[in-house]
Amino acid sequence: MSADASSNHVRSVLPAAAVVELVEAVLAADLPEIVAAGHPVLRRPAQDFDGQLDDDTLNRLIATMRRVMHEAPGVGLAAPQIGIPLRIAVLEDQGVRDPAVAEVRSRTPLPFTVLINPSYEAAGDAVAAFYEGCLSVPGYQAVVERPHRITATYAQPNGRTVTTDFEGWPARIVQHETDHLDGQLYLDRAILRSLTADTEHARWAQPTIDDARRGLGF
Repeated sequence: MSADASSNHVRSVLPAAAVVELVEAVLAADLPEIVAAGHPVLRRPAQDFDGQLDDDTLNRLIATMRRVMHEAPGVGLAAPQIGIPLRIAVLEDQGVRDPAVAEVRSRTPLPFTVLINPSYEAAGDAVAAFYEGCLSVPGYQAVVERPHRITATYAQPNGRTVTTDFEGWPARIVQHETDHLDGQLYLDRAILRSLTADTEHARWAQPTIDDARRGLGF
């Protein structure tokens, strides 16, 4: 696991006109495709959003990202995942129906949230480990250990900057998507011995990772 996977990459900065042209090209698709691991846009830190898009274009981009996320389906999507190198991500999670699973995973519903230029830091020493998947790495999941509680600072579409505490599963989603904006994939942080194909995931799809730990030896 490398926490510095993107440190050797220089953040490329596109002129505003080029950003607009790229966004409009993506928005012209009926449903933009999610780019897969191996595409350079996923390995370069995204550039800050600082008004390159007017309000209408920004709102259309956010709406499109939300639709792509739902169609996938997923609980988070970063702009680089549809080929746009801007620090924008959308999140939304309805949670799970089984209250026992929800409790052990701290998976509470996360209302639709837009992160613009986000950053986060751990709030306390508690950590949690569980399987994560990624829409840009289809077919696999792996265990990632992350801070259980974080404090995130980000701008909203209206330009207001807020600082919010997240914990449990919502905190995991925020961290996963913010990492995308830093040119990182969850595999950079994963316990690789836990890597599991989706076809095998049902064997380990328990409320905790205890069975997977014993079976895979991590």
